[in-house]
Amino acid sequence: MYMTGLYERSQAFAAPDDEARAASAEFAYCELLLSGVTSLVDISPPWEGWVELFAKSGLRGFLAPGYASARWYLENDFELKFAWDEARGRDGFATALALIDKVARHPSGRLSGVVSPMQIENCSAELLHDSREAARQRGIPFTVHIAQSVNEVQEMIRRHGKTPVQWAHEIGILGPDTILGHALFLDTHSWIRWWTKTDLALIADSGSSVAHCPTPFARYGQIMENFGDYLRAGVNMGLGTDTTPHNLVEEMRKAAVLARIAARNIKTVTTSDLLHAATVGGAKALMRDDLGRIAPNKKADVVLVDLTVPQMRPARDPLRSFVYHAGDRAVRDVFVDGQPVVAEGKVLTLDQNDAADRLVGAQRRMMEKVPGRDYRGRSAEEISPLSLPMAD
Repeated sequence: MYMTGLYERSQAFAAPDDEARAASAEFAYCELLLSGVTSLVDISPPWEGWVELFAKSGLRGFLAPGYASARWYLENDFELKFAWDEARGRDGFATALALIDKVARHPSGRLSGVVSPMQIENCSAELLHDSREAARQRGIPFTVHIAQSVNEVQEMIRRHGKTPVQWAHEIGILGPDTILGHALFLDTHSWIRWWTKTDLALIADSGSSVAHCPTPFARYGQIMENFGDYLRAGVNMGLGTDTTPHNLVEEMRKAAVLARIAARNIKTVTTSDLLHAATVGGAKALMRDDLGRIAPNKKADVVLVDLTVPQMRPARDPLRSFVYHAGDRAVRDVFVDGQPVVAEGKVLTLDQNDAADRLVGAQRRMMEKVPGRDYRGRSAEEISPLSLPMAD
């Protein structure tokens, strides 16, 4: 599977129940707030209490209920298979639109939706096209995961003779209101080396945005090649987390360092480029020119960074100190729509410790089901071994 654990994990570890989802979401929202995040696109199957928890968090929420025509499954260690059920995908699409229309009327005024068919290889062309049209009709973003694994690229070339990005262009789902999740393995990537070399230009020329999440790929030994090339091609870049820790400052740091490693060039990307992606770039991707910057007539979403934190001193270049040294330790206060959600480094709206306690039980329930789901009948410990052996 080209070193990705995505498919093995997803088939063995059961989708969490609503109690587990609530605990996971509350814990993650706290992490995000503590790293200075004010707006969040949360891609998830819908679950009971999602809207209420999002509203309680104080975050500016872009709920993206996920759905697909197919799901992955494995019967061996090397072949990715697909279980197709278009009716299930259509039902998920309808459920997603109902939730999106509901949150648009939420009294907080901070919640809205994103149309989110999950992975391009798991959706029919018809479902993707109709999803994009539904987003256009509502004037909201459309997002899909694309070019996130070597397996995916090979599968799409097998089906269509084209890379995922080229097929997305062919069926008309790229554009200024489209956010491409990851878009890492383009035709020029060293793990792909497809002959066309047009993917990056197709993304840029269509005005599509890319949501770059360095951490999950770096753990598999995979990197974007490279962030600076996307910027110079004219692609609007945003940043996401996609996995724990949900720490956007850490993603800024990794994106900068990994881009320089991939390019073998310290000048390929600047620290200010990463700040732009984390703020204005994300706002542009979400079609919200009232977010992402401090200026007249913009929303009062403000993060205060404490310059007296030792890792911020001496504060000759506060941005560099923040991204490469202090990180989230320097985030002191966070305001969303002018309302305090973090004060003196503490989340005011949610209880992360309580969520962590609930996660212990959720993890145990999930692990107990693994042998019955895994295609080889393995335990959770066999699939994900401990880093160190347990003492006798």
